[in-house]
Amino acid sequence: MAPLSHSGQPRRLLARVRDVMAGHRSGQEQLDEITAIIASDLVAEVCSIYVLRAGEVLELFATQGLKASAVHRTRLRVGEGLVGQIAAHARPLNLSDAQGHPNFAFRPETGEEVYHSFMGVPILRGGRVIGVLAVQNKTRRLYIDEELETLQTVAMVVAELVASGRLVNRDEQRPADGIALLPLRLEGVRFSAGLGMGQAVLHQPQFVIRSLVAEDPAEEHERLRRAVADMHGALDDMLRAQDLSAGGEHRDVLETYRMIAEDAGWLARIDEAITGGLTAEAAVQRVHNDIRARMSQVSDPYLRERVHDLEDLAYRLMGHLAGPDVPQVSSRSGESLPEHMILIARSMGPAELLDYDRTRLRGLVLEEGSATSHVAIVARALDIPVVGHVHNVLDIVEPGDTVIADGQSSQVFVRPGEDVQQAFKASYKARQERRAAYAAVRDLPAETLDGCRVSVNINAGLLFDLQHLDETGADGVGLYRTEVPFMVRSEFPDVASQTQIYAKILEQAAGRPVRFRTLDVGGDKDLPYWSTEREENPAMGWRAIRVSLDRPAMLRHQLRAMIRASAGGTLSVMFPMIAEVPEFLDARRLLDLEMERARDQGTGVPETLNVGAMVEVPALGLQLPYLLPHVNFVSVGSNDLMQFLFASDRGNARLADRYDTLSPLVLEFLRTMVAQCDTAGVPIALCGEMAGNPVDAMALIGVGFRNLSVSAPFVGPVKSMVRSLHLGRLESYMAEMEGSTKHSLRHNLRAFALDHGVII
Repeated sequence: MAPLSHSGQPRRLLARVRDVMAGHRSGQEQLDEITAIIASDLVAEVCSIYVLRAGEVLELFATQGLKASAVHRTRLRVGEGLVGQIAAHARPLNLSDAQGHPNFAFRPETGEEVYHSFMGVPILRGGRVIGVLAVQNKTRRLYIDEELETLQTVAMVVAELVASGRLVNRDEQRPADGIALLPLRLEGVRFSAGLGMGQAVLHQPQFVIRSLVAEDPAEEHERLRRAVADMHGALDDMLRAQDLSAGGEHRDVLETYRMIAEDAGWLARIDEAITGGLTAEAAVQRVHNDIRARMSQVSDPYLRERVHDLEDLAYRLMGHLAGPDVPQVSSRSGESLPEHMILIARSMGPAELLDYDRTRLRGLVLEEGSATSHVAIVARALDIPVVGHVHNVLDIVEPGDTVIADGQSSQVFVRPGEDVQQAFKASYKARQERRAAYAAVRDLPAETLDGCRVSVNINAGLLFDLQHLDETGADGVGLYRTEVPFMVRSEFPDVASQTQIYAKILEQAAGRPVRFRTLDVGGDKDLPYWSTEREENPAMGWRAIRVSLDRPAMLRHQLRAMIRASAGGTLSVMFPMIAEVPEFLDARRLLDLEMERARDQGTGVPETLNVGAMVEVPALGLQLPYLLPHVNFVSVGSNDLMQFLFASDRGNARLADRYDTLSPLVLEFLRTMVAQCDTAGVPIALCGEMAGNPVDAMALIGVGFRNLSVSAPFVGPVKSMVRSLHLGRLESYMAEMEGSTKHSLRHNLRAFALDHGVII
C-alpha cells in the first residue's frame, strides 16, 4: 500500500469534512460519512472513531471497514488495547504490526484480525481526550509523518462534532458532585496563605472558532503575524502599567512570561498547523491541545507551569485573532463580576490574574499548579489566598456559588451553609485580630518571660519575600533558597545575573543576616532548561550538593556571584543535602578556590565569611562531631530530615499522620545535636515547616534551639509564643518526659502550653 501524497491533501480532506459538518443531518449520520471520507482520502482499508463515554469507556461509534454490527457494541476501557492506550497517554500510535504489540486486544466482533498497519490519534478538546481516531491497513508498513499530521489535524475537526452534544450528552461524564447542590468541603494544597469568601467566577476563557479550515493559507499566516505583534504590544503595555512594588521576582516572573510570548518554537508549530490547512485560530487551538495533552504526562511541576503560561498566551493570541467584536465565553469586565469573588480555574498564567479587578478578588482556587508557579508568586505579592490541586473543582462549582477559600488549612468550601459562613466570618475576624496582635509585637524582641532571647528569621526564595522582614520584624533570613529564581527563568542565569540577584537580596536585607543555600535542584526540582532522567526516588536521588559536585562549574559560578555581591560585607553560605564530611570538604574547597580567584583578580571579597552545612540526612547528624571543626554554623533542614528519619515520603497523604515531628525520638536526636554544637561553640539553627508551628517551635526551644527560621506568616505566631513562654518551666517539664516511648509528645506539650498561658 503506497503512502498518500501529502501535497494539498490535508486541506482537501478538511474541506470535505467541513462540508459534511455544515449539513443538517444527525450527529451519527455525519460521523458515519466523515469516517468514510477519511478512509477514502487516506487510502485506508479501515477508519474507526471511538468516543469516550461515562466510566472511562471508549465506545466504537463509527467505522468504515470493520463489521458494522460492532458499532456501539465494541467497548474498551481507557488503557485497554491500542485505542485505550492512545486515550490513556494522549499520544499518537503508529505501528507496522499492530497484532505484535503487547497492548493489542483482539475483539472478534470487529473482524480486525486481518489488519496489521495501525495509526491512531487522540481526539482532544481543551487538552482532554474525548475520543480516538484510527486507521488500519492489511499491509505491514509504518505510516509517514505527513499522514500522521493529517490525521491529527482532522481529529481536531472531528472533536467539534464529538463535543457538540449530538453524539453523547455533555452531562454524561459530569461527576455526581458537580450536579448536586449540596455543601461540599474540598481538599487542596496551600499555595498562598489567607482566607477569603465570595461568589464563584469560573475562569474558562474560550473563543468560538467559527471557521476551522483555511481558504487562503497565506492570509492566515499574515493574520497570525499581525495578531502576534498586537499581543506583544498589549503585553508590554500591561507590564508597564503594573506596579507591584519596584523590582522583585514577581516582576521577573512577568518579564519571563513576556519572553515566553516570543517562543519561536511555539509560534513555528502554529505556522505549521496553518500550512496543514487550518485557520489561524484553529491552528492555535490545535497546538495548545497537543502541548497540554503531552505535558499532562510530565510530573515535573516547573515544566508544567511553563505550559500554563503558554495556555494563557494561546487564549490571548486567539483574542487578538478574533478581534474586539468576538467576546470571550468567560467575561472579566468589572460590570459583570461580583463585588466579592473567588476565581476558579484549572490553571492560569500570571498575566491572566492581573486581568481581574484586584479590589474584588478574594481568593483563587486551582485544579493544578504549584506553590512556585508564576500565578502563585504574583498572587502572594498581592496577598491573595490560593488553594491549588483541588480535584475537579471546575466540574463541581457553578458560577455564582458561594465559595470559601481557606489558604491556611488548604480547604475550599463550596455552597457552605449558614453555620459555616458564620464560622468563616468569625475566623476572618479572629485572623484580623491576630494579625493586629502580631503587628503589635513586630518591633519587640522574641524573648521569653525569664529572659532567654530567640532569633526568629524568615525562609525566603524570591526578592519580594524580603519585604516581610520589615512587616514581621524578623531578625534576618535564615534560609534563602537560591534555586527559586532559577526556576522562573527561561535559561540558566550567568554570573552577572546571579550577582545582581544576590546583591539585591543583601540590599533589601539592610544589614540583617542572610544565609544563602546553594542550589538545591535535581530530584523533583528539575530546571525547565535541563534535561534529566526520571528517578524512581527523587528525594534521595541526584539532587542538591550531589548535582553541584558533579557539575562544579555551575557551583563555582554561583559561589563567584555570591562573593562578588557580598564584597566588603558578610557572606553566609550553606551547602544542602550533605551526607558525609568529605562532601562538605569538597564543596568548601570550591568556595576557597573562588575566594582565592577573587583576591587574585581584585574583584573584592567578603569581609566576613561564614560557611555552614544543612543537616538533612541522618548520616550527617551521626557524624556531627567530625563536621563541627570545619563549619561556622549548622542549620537543620527539618523537612527532609524527618522524612529520612522515618523513611516516610512527606508528600504522601497516607503517611501524613503516621509519624510526628514531636516524637521522643526526634526530640532526643535534635537535643543531642544541639548539645554537640554547644560544646564545640558552633551556632545551630533549624529551618523548615516544623519551626513554623508554635507548639513545635516551643519544643525546639525546649531542647536548646535559639535560632529558628520560618515562613514569613509564622513569624508573628512564633514570636508571640516565645514572649508568653517561661523557658525554665518548659525545660523542667520536658526533662521529665525524656526516655518516653510514646508515639508523640504533642498532646503533652499542648497541655503544658494551655496550663501555663503560652500562646499557641
